[in-house]
Amino acid sequence: MGLIREPKNVDFTVLDKPWTVEELKEFSAFIKLRKEQRKRKQSRTTTIPRKKIIA
Repeated sequence: MGLIREPKNVDFTVLDKPWTVEELKEFSAFIKLRKEQRKRKQSRTTTIPRKKIIA
């Protein structure tokens, strides 16, 4: 499999369109949900330290 190269004399441009109020609210809710999920996941991963056995 070879390398994929950009075509010559072609410029790729991206149009930046402002977000609507509804899209911003939806995105904020999504970010808040993900942060809560990460907190819950991180708190579950704590382990109980083992006691040392002295022989």
